[in-house]
Amino acid sequence: MATRTPEEARTQIVNMVREFARRELDPIVAEYERDDIVPLDVIEKMKDMGLFGITIPEEYGGMGLDYTTFAMIFEELSKTWMSISGVIGTHHIMAHVVTNFGTEEQKQRFLPAFATGEKRGGLALTEPNAGSDVQSIELTAVKDGEEYVINGTKMFITNGRHGNTFALMTKTDRDAVPPHRGMSCFIAEKGPGFEVGRDLDKLGYRGLDTCELIFEDFRVPAENLVGGQEGRGFQQVMSGLEGGRINIAARSVGVAAAAFEAAIKYAQQRQAFGVPIAQHQAIQLKLADMATKIEAARLLTYTAAEKKDRGERVDLEAGMAKLFASEICAEVTLEAMRVHGGYGYIKEYPLERYYRDAPLMIIGEGTNEIQRLVIARQLLQRYKI
Repeated sequence: MATRTPEEARTQIVNMVREFARRELDPIVAEYERDDIVPLDVIEKMKDMGLFGITIPEEYGGMGLDYTTFAMIFEELSKTWMSISGVIGTHHIMAHVVTNFGTEEQKQRFLPAFATGEKRGGLALTEPNAGSDVQSIELTAVKDGEEYVINGTKMFITNGRHGNTFALMTKTDRDAVPPHRGMSCFIAEKGPGFEVGRDLDKLGYRGLDTCELIFEDFRVPAENLVGGQEGRGFQQVMSGLEGGRINIAARSVGVAAAAFEAAIKYAQQRQAFGVPIAQHQAIQLKLADMATKIEAARLLTYTAAEKKDRGERVDLEAGMAKLFASEICAEVTLEAMRVHGGYGYIKEYPLERYYRDAPLMIIGEGTNEIQRLVIARQLLQRYKI
């Protein structure tokens, strides 16, 4: 039997995800999104498909896929229901941190369970008073023998209620200068002192638990300090967020593509002034602009993914992809709603959901204002005179 080429393997996997979305997500998305229900039965099927181990190396039980395939998977899921991609999005940031910075013992202990979804969760970074300014986090981890005692609060944590394991960013040295040198990342499993606070009622991104996490004298074994050394957490998590920005860009492309496809189909069915509105130049201009922006966003996303696959830093490219794709996603969903007219504003059609989901990508994995600053700093460094 002939061995599959990488392209054939990629096509097969993406087709599998597309069929899964059609079969499992299409029938439930309207109800579950409306009522903010987490589809736990669907998540179990995602485990069986190996989606929790997309980028985890095969030697640790994962699929070991490249980031271009990773991006395509997120695009396909998001075309049907963007929220479901969040179940594995932040989980893969946690997996990246352990894969690339964990000790061999940590990799052996955690990665196989991450790959199966037995241990699943994500990144616990943001706090009530620390979002874009990551270095101002206040959650403390104080060493006590062979454990660290953790106190503080995290906010906006995806998978907070139904996840069980998190890459937890802490301050181990509150006096460090600069502050990032006092930041350390732990793999934290739920237990005494780890409380899930309130579930956050969101505009979009519904059907996925986003929570406040409260830590009161929560003890983590010292062996769960990523890499076994304090003060490295900032670099570890920032590296993981490069992949996170690729997945946010891919989600943006998926939502925008779904909105565009809905608009171009509707435009050929809806009649005004005796002809389908697709024959009116005003609508044609909108469709042309929408399709062009989506393709540009997709290519930026793939460029960042391919560079990351080569082992290069992609903070510039991932930032550009995330910035552009999320902005055009917001534009395209609004334009698609305009094409639908009043029908785009009612829940009978999915356009209003795409429109509500789009702002998440503008904010998630670093606001677009921060992305612009990151891009500018990188460009000034690259073109330094």
